[in-house]
Amino acid sequence: MEGRGGCHYGRGRTAAGGRARCRAVGSCHTSPSTTALLRRGRETSSSFSSSSSENLRSWVPRSLAKRTQENLFTESGACSVSVQYDPEELVRRNVKNPLDAAKLAVRGFDILFSLGKFFACLKLDDLYGNEAVKSRAAELRETLTYLGPSFIKAGQVLANRPDLIRADYMEELCVLQDDVPSFPDEEAFEIIERNLGRTIGETYSKISKEPVAAASLGQVYRATLKSTGEEVAVKVQRPGVLPTIEKDLVLFRWLAGFLEDYSQRNLGCDAQLIVDEFGEKILEELDYNQEARNIQDFFDNFKGDKFVKIPWVRRDLSGPELITMEWIDGTRCTDPEGIRRRVKVDEFIRVGVVSGLRQLLEFGLFHGDPHPGNIFALDDGRIAYVDFGNVAEISEKNKQVLIDAVVHAVNKDYVEMAGDFSRLGFLSEETDIGPIVPALEQIWTDSLGKSLSEFNFRNVTGKFNELVYQYPIRIPERFSLVIRTLLIQEGICITLEPEFRFLEVAYPYVAKRLLTDSGLRNRLTQVLFKDEEFQWERLSNLLELAQDGNLDLDLTDTIRGLLQVVARDRSLRSQLVAAATHDNSFQIEEILKLLQKFQGGPQLVDSRKLVEEVVTDLPALAAYFVQDLTSQIISPVPNPVYRKK
Repeated sequence: MEGRGGCHYGRGRTAAGGRARCRAVGSCHTSPSTTALLRRGRETSSSFSSSSSENLRSWVPRSLAKRTQENLFTESGACSVSVQYDPEELVRRNVKNPLDAAKLAVRGFDILFSLGKFFACLKLDDLYGNEAVKSRAAELRETLTYLGPSFIKAGQVLANRPDLIRADYMEELCVLQDDVPSFPDEEAFEIIERNLGRTIGETYSKISKEPVAAASLGQVYRATLKSTGEEVAVKVQRPGVLPTIEKDLVLFRWLAGFLEDYSQRNLGCDAQLIVDEFGEKILEELDYNQEARNIQDFFDNFKGDKFVKIPWVRRDLSGPELITMEWIDGTRCTDPEGIRRRVKVDEFIRVGVVSGLRQLLEFGLFHGDPHPGNIFALDDGRIAYVDFGNVAEISEKNKQVLIDAVVHAVNKDYVEMAGDFSRLGFLSEETDIGPIVPALEQIWTDSLGKSLSEFNFRNVTGKFNELVYQYPIRIPERFSLVIRTLLIQEGICITLEPEFRFLEVAYPYVAKRLLTDSGLRNRLTQVLFKDEEFQWERLSNLLELAQDGNLDLDLTDTIRGLLQVVARDRSLRSQLVAAATHDNSFQIEEILKLLQKFQGGPQLVDSRKLVEEVVTDLPALAAYFVQDLTSQIISPVPNPVYRKK
């Protein structure tokens, strides 16, 4: 939600255990792969860490802050490593003496006056029956812009929160994502030299006189490195932005305390928790040293991917308020005609959707603002991402639940789907999901129509937004980003190809992962078995979906992977043998139907290769299957009865 196209990066974690996972609230365990990240966190222990002092005043009860913090970490499913967001410390730091308290009061008065004026106008409109939604929405945007960075960020957040604000206001607030005033270039150049410890001329042979992109927290210049001649993007943080945001967070939290009853009653959550989610996110975005490390994480995640380009970062030319990274040249998605001239649109779209799904479901680290200005088509057909100012993560637990939700959607299991929403934090544990199940079924049935080609993700979210107002549903901050990301991706794809349908790419991706990823055995079982009966049609559908999503897919590896997953999992293997010998007879007819589906057309399976690879493992696997098969066949035979002589 930052900038208009310059490289602006945000926080994140590596895919392979990049963040310590929580067993329970307050306890973490780490694998060796997390050691470096934990060390990184200690290196950047920021000014947000808490300190003990008996004489400092606090407006926030310690127990409340602790409870809110625990709720925040519990919901994320992961432990915070590098940035310790502590609302109590923010209060203490901003009211430690009368002068600071006075500054906070002045800021509070300015905020109350500006917002009070806006809400007074809304009240008058209501009293006199005036319909001025469009003009009032524009006034709200202008008011937030006047109040500064934290309010601009808040407006950007609200633009993606249908559970908190109506649709016509959301549309107007989206302008804040692309239209933010820049700050003076002289100040920016002073910040650059202060962070580098030397003059601009010693580092860059040339630099643009004006920013190429401006955002709520910083702006970006284009430059050329003096040492190598490489072109780079230079991101500079707004001067004085941190103290202003800290004061605003203190005031936000104080106001949230008055709204707690309302938020609990209407949103099913603590208003201060919403503020804490926002505060944790915005403070992490201001940690540019962390951003530089996060760029490297993203770079490492896609290392070796021949379809995706992530910029490199120069850590030695970065600092607390400065990041120097590779400049990306290509055709922005804001120029669909240019993209159509340069690349194969269908392949570019598929690569973009799959790379987005990999970020979400494999790495757990995803780009939170993939708007058209932040995505490029390179001349060689690759997709490139820039502007990582809004990067978020999904915990391992939530990644699995998201895959569960896709599985339950495919199986039309709406009771389990409602349970997935509860596990993801959309519903509180006390909420009765009974009334929500038929509503979810209606939404999904209406949106899917008769086939995948009729599915439109925006229609689903539009109907889900209506559900938000009927039931105690709250969209967690990270999932509002997920939803927004998917909507933006679908919008870009439809602009490039009007007939594009998201599920036609997403389902095949998930299908292939289910078939080949041994870590998803439980999910595969849910798809292939229902009421302890093997669903041959579902297996057939999965194979077809996996084929549809990859024009060059060789199902040899897919089938071999499936056989290995099934053969090495005793429970799954036993169920498959039981299904194949249902009613004491082999289900030859079902197996033949499955094989016939893949006859004719392009060769999808290299039979010779498949047989050779399976035979290699045959001695070990055969013993398992023979044992299970023998047990299944002889189980109906009664044990002999021996008579006593």
